[in-house]
Amino acid sequence: MYIRTAYLFLDHLKVIKNASEHTIRNYAIDLNALKLYIEEDVLKDVKSEDLPGKIQYDASYEERWKGKDDLIPIESITKKTIRGFLAKLSSKQQNKRTVVRRLSSLRSFFKYAFSQHIITHNPIEELDTPKIDKTVPVSLSYDQVQTLFDQPDKNTLLGFRDRVIMELFYSSGLRVSELVALNRRDFDPKSFLIKLKGKGKKERIVPITKNAADWITAYLEHPERHKDMEGHLAQVDEEAVFLNKLGTRLTLRSVDRNFDKYLMASGLANKVTPHTIRHTIATHWLENGMDLKTIQVLLGHSSLATTTIYTQVSTNLKKKVYDQAHPRA
Repeated sequence: MYIRTAYLFLDHLKVIKNASEHTIRNYAIDLNALKLYIEEDVLKDVKSEDLPGKIQYDASYEERWKGKDDLIPIESITKKTIRGFLAKLSSKQQNKRTVVRRLSSLRSFFKYAFSQHIITHNPIEELDTPKIDKTVPVSLSYDQVQTLFDQPDKNTLLGFRDRVIMELFYSSGLRVSELVALNRRDFDPKSFLIKLKGKGKKERIVPITKNAADWITAYLEHPERHKDMEGHLAQVDEEAVFLNKLGTRLTLRSVDRNFDKYLMASGLANKVTPHTIRHTIATHWLENGMDLKTIQVLLGHSSLATTTIYTQVSTNLKKKVYDQAHPRA
């Protein structure tokens, strides 16, 4: 049955594939999208209270729905079902990258179900993946970076923390997921190195600037770090580097929400995201002479082709290459 197989698949990702919580959550979102389509277009005559509950990526065994799984037999999901699902996504003008991600998740899910002999035919096996138009990443100028850095109020603990986060993003091009997962033991203030856990939980050690190291050290030693919102001593997460106002580990969503606030204040809203700083430092590295292979290692890209796109971002770099190559430049 679809729901039960979905939970088996999520367990497989966690236990066997060692996937991150972020990855498992996204798979659950995509599996729920197909579930919702089937409920709305195939099971539309079934009362809502009789439908299976939402697939929760972090649901306990007791929370997992068991009794109504026969409403969505996994063998009844055909190529026609998947085509209808993709057509509905397109009709809703979903971002093409979202459509491709949904299809990729379902492709992995049905491949797993087939390998476990849960289904006898894979409904996605013969479907082609839509091509995505390659987009050039947005990059900030040096002045825009400084404008963004000037937004947090450094006189407050949370504002100071957010400035440290910006410094670290720009120092080493971290992903947001890598930043929130950072532990105190991963930071070496003497050698200016941090250990990151990237995609697929692959670990890498990257250098940071002395400036970023000083900011992190100052944040970890901040006198307000061990106090609650009322100024009283409080228990905090002693392992995590970045904490929220409750003293627990900062989340991905909190970083995004905080950045939205600063972007609005800086006038850069609708133009950049936290990930844009990663694109920005990669572009600036390239403009200042760092080779692509080194940038690939620092950013944790599995393929050099992913890193090569930064050569298309920089107008300065294009002009420099043009001037060097053109016989009359």
